[in-house]
Amino acid sequence: MATPRLLAFVLAPLIGVLTGAGVVLAVIGGDGGVTTEFAAGATLALPSVVLGMLVAVRRPDSVVGPLLMLVGATAVWVTVGDLYASAVARRPDLPFSELYAAMSQGDWMFLYVPAALLMLVFPDGRLPGRRWRWAVAGLLGVPALFMLITAFDPGPYRPPFESTPHLFRLPEPYLPVLRVVSLALLPVFLGLLVASAAAVVLRYRRTTGKAKRAQLKWFALGAACLPLTLLLCWASYLFLDGPDLVLAGLAATALAIPVATTIAVLRHDLYDIDRAISTAVTYGLVTAILLGFYTAASFLVGLGAGRSSSVAAAAGTAVCAAALSPLRVRLQRWVDRRFYPDRQAVLTAIEELRDRTHAGQAQPEELETTLRTALRDPALRVGYRLPGTSRLVDATGAPVDPGDALVAQVRLGGHDIGAIVRGSAGSRELLREAASAGALLIEVVRLRIEVSRALGEAEASRTRLLHAGYEERRRLERDLHDGAQQRLVSLGMAIRLAQRHLRDGTVHVDDLFDRWVAELAVAVTELRQIAHGLRPSSLDDGLGNALVMLAGKVPVPVTLDVAADDLPEDVAMTAYYVASEAMTNAVKHAGPATIGVRVTRAGDRVTVRVSDDGPGGAEIRPGAGLAGLADRVRAAGGALRLSSPAGGGTLIEAELPCAL
Repeated sequence: MATPRLLAFVLAPLIGVLTGAGVVLAVIGGDGGVTTEFAAGATLALPSVVLGMLVAVRRPDSVVGPLLMLVGATAVWVTVGDLYASAVARRPDLPFSELYAAMSQGDWMFLYVPAALLMLVFPDGRLPGRRWRWAVAGLLGVPALFMLITAFDPGPYRPPFESTPHLFRLPEPYLPVLRVVSLALLPVFLGLLVASAAAVVLRYRRTTGKAKRAQLKWFALGAACLPLTLLLCWASYLFLDGPDLVLAGLAATALAIPVATTIAVLRHDLYDIDRAISTAVTYGLVTAILLGFYTAASFLVGLGAGRSSSVAAAAGTAVCAAALSPLRVRLQRWVDRRFYPDRQAVLTAIEELRDRTHAGQAQPEELETTLRTALRDPALRVGYRLPGTSRLVDATGAPVDPGDALVAQVRLGGHDIGAIVRGSAGSRELLREAASAGALLIEVVRLRIEVSRALGEAEASRTRLLHAGYEERRRLERDLHDGAQQRLVSLGMAIRLAQRHLRDGTVHVDDLFDRWVAELAVAVTELRQIAHGLRPSSLDDGLGNALVMLAGKVPVPVTLDVAADDLPEDVAMTAYYVASEAMTNAVKHAGPATIGVRVTRAGDRVTVRVSDDGPGGAEIRPGAGLAGLADRVRAAGGALRLSSPAGGGTLIEAELPCAL
């Protein structure tokens, strides 16, 4: 087991014993106020201890976890010390009272040591360099020396130990030297604390890796609660005439530092830390400016209206609101330029592109190039989602496959209109902001792609329909020439031949007429078949009857549900051919067990749905039957949709306009 993790496992029960001792001392002392402070201290220490143990388990070679536990333990130690003092006041015979009274006069320095050591070794558990070992030695040695010197101070102890006899004494000539040394240690210790904070800044400047920089930023974000506590102190004295709000700041600090440290060590990419810091700095500055304005306004107005006047408070609030309303946006931009340059670059680039597009100097399709430049990510893609599809395409209409890349969806009006696909740079939150800022540009490009595709489809559809018309003419011409026309020509020649032989008695008239009538019947049948190909005669009795006759010819059970009567001729024919072609394709390619046909009418729209329970996987391919059917539906002003997931059957749905 690694030494730091072993240390954490030793510290955990020791902190538990210390907490248990506090409970016992609380019972002995019986001081409700001190007991409440102990409960608060133990509660605030809990996040540091628990999260420190988590870090120690996940990073067993790093001392960050044990030091984080010690940071929490100091809060328990302070309150337990107060409990012990309260218990001694009630029970002077408690053990170690004289030793504790002597040592507790200067032990306050140790409260800062765990946090200072944590700053020195964060985030990898190692010092920035060998020279920093002197800082560690000073942080451990100076508090110990100061505590020892104050133990020899002959002055009275702090309450309730003022009557406790001194355990350690020095000869009188040495006391001035002792006081000088103790005073000299104070600036030395302050310098060590400043050096510990400077170590974080120095490490950040030396580090080029994004991961370690993000970890240090998380740590700085947690430490930002300390100036927040000062702002709360200011506000508390301003509004409450006391430091009550400081407790909230201390509680936030006790929670923020261990949480930020744990996130930094274990999940530094959990959130866009630059955005968090920018937001925290912006609102911190806004709060400070707000308090400054309020203080100044209250003071100036209060000179004439009185310090506690409600008029002064209302006037101060109005001045603050009026002053900060236009200032916050500018302040956010100023902070972004210094703490979140990527966000500033992205939003500025999108805004400039929008302005140039509005002025006719740029095209919205340049958004992808603009974002690549702003984020310094040459692999970034902007995808556009066309209506009725789930796939993404680029500005040229080529497919965009996100793969495993980070994707920020672009939404407008509650609909997904596209996505920004990250290449190698940019956080999830930054891409989301870019998606929100560029939504209008993406919508314009998407509509342009859709219009371009619609025009292309319309042109291609007209071409296909023209070719289909030519093919149908040639087929009719061929069928007439090879079928009914040949029979009629042959019949005419036979009649002419019979006419020449009627007088010589060599032909049998009745037999000739029987054969001619049979030939005419065959020709009529062929003509009817050709006419049926143009318009099914079964439609004379309505679409429902035509579909019933059509279903009877299909070698698969068909479930019919027709709830649309009295349809116009062209709508009924199109609906019939949709059902016919869909059923033919299902029988030919899917081999289903059942087919369902449903025709409904709602207002001025007729919907034809044909479904089967086949294997699915159908597609609309150029030159296939479904492609021609789609052209027919489009020519009628409708739309054809195909849903055929693998293993999920096939659904063909045609929606046709139908005038009321």
